[in-house]
Amino acid sequence: MKIVAIVGSPRAKGNTSILVDAALEEAAAQGCEVEKIMLSEFKIEGCRGHDRCSTYDKCKIGDDIPMILDKFSNADGTILATPVYYYNMTAQMKTFVDRNFFLYTHGIPLKSKCMGLIVVAGGGADDITIKALKRCFRIQGGNTPENWLEVSGYAMGLGEVKNNPDLIAKARDLGKKMAERIGK
Repeated sequence: MKIVAIVGSPRAKGNTSILVDAALEEAAAQGCEVEKIMLSEFKIEGCRGHDRCSTYDKCKIGDDIPMILDKFSNADGTILATPVYYYNMTAQMKTFVDRNFFLYTHGIPLKSKCMGLIVVAGGGADDITIKALKRCFRIQGGNTPENWLEVSGYAMGLGEVKNNPDLIAKARDLGKKMAERIGK
């Protein structure tokens, strides 16, 4: 049982990353293998929008996205996590979502039995961001909305979420529920 978290925050010690760590720690305590992928630590280019994606055996862009998409599509559980930047997901997460088009055009669904969303906003638009990430899950297939879990909350300063034990507990609960659902 493996859970892969894709984190769109450019801050390794930011609020979103802290919540992902809490979720993954709990999932690991439940016996899951976990992996956290910080998109900002990899070479990822934007989709070039050519119209022949479905005709290629592999993506023509020479970056790290094929490895990340492989882990994402083959995980038993997946988490998409992002802070809200300018009323939606970060550029890093949007690039990742766009590059999922390769999986879509090749009919490669996610194998994930349970999907989690973690969104941290400074003042608003967490609902807009969650809706956008859910659309990614819906397009990719893999399971149904009753197996989508979400945690969202507010934090302004770097690491501020550590002062919100309720939000940390919700992230841990997400990790626990994911482990339970993929263990079935």
